[in-house]
Amino acid sequence: MIIPGTVDRGGAHAGEPVVRLERVGKHFGNLHVLDDVSLTLSRGEVAAVVGPSGSGKSTLCRTINALERIDSGSIYLDGVLLPSKAAQLQRVRADVGMVFQAFNLFPHMTVLQNVIVGPIHVRKMSKAQAVEQAMRLLDRVGVKDQADKLPARLSGGQQQRAAIARALAMNPKVMLFDEPTSALDPEMVEEVLDAMKDLASSGMTMLVVTHEMTFARQVADKVIFMCEGHIVETSSPEQFFSDPKTERARQFLSKMHAVTIH
Repeated sequence: MIIPGTVDRGGAHAGEPVVRLERVGKHFGNLHVLDDVSLTLSRGEVAAVVGPSGSGKSTLCRTINALERIDSGSIYLDGVLLPSKAAQLQRVRADVGMVFQAFNLFPHMTVLQNVIVGPIHVRKMSKAQAVEQAMRLLDRVGVKDQADKLPARLSGGQQQRAAIARALAMNPKVMLFDEPTSALDPEMVEEVLDAMKDLASSGMTMLVVTHEMTFARQVADKVIFMCEGHIVETSSPEQFFSDPKTERARQFLSKMHAVTIH
């Protein structure tokens, strides 16, 4: 089953990039969080963004969804420059699915209500259509049986999978994941990663900020390594994990390996 917003992986990486950043800069006070950042994400491509804490990974993710305004440079979504006016940004955000570290489900709504609210109010879908789509997506991520429960009654892994279904219900052009497993207990991580792997295999364009190196190695088409607000290198997973181009990436991987062994 190909879900909304996905493409056949065989036809991926063609035409205009879904996401394109050109020399993007972002400051928080005196801190240069993103410094001259440029990247492209092709249709159907999965990019894993890795690097030490404080390197600008989450900020990068949030600028693509216009949750953070950039100070310089340009961001294009499907060839269209991200607008600066708030009213126009709402339309753009509807095309960009975002899954956060802390789930961000509406606590007073059931899981089903969380998933249908966007399609009904933003996409103007009928309630019947929205419910049918929501149940299909909840089934896809393995939480259909939790549809009538409030988020607080779900495990962290179930909440995150419901959040993925909610984002997919908007039929996004790209899915952004900001450390989607970092708030989960270890035993819940795999169930969320499995849902993301399934999504990647069905052709969704994905940018994944992650510290899960196995996921990056196995699922990503390319690995983007960031440090101190810069993209230090962009490589295939094979290149990055076996023979990184830079000393800084080698140091990072060495520390990650040491943590894994410990």
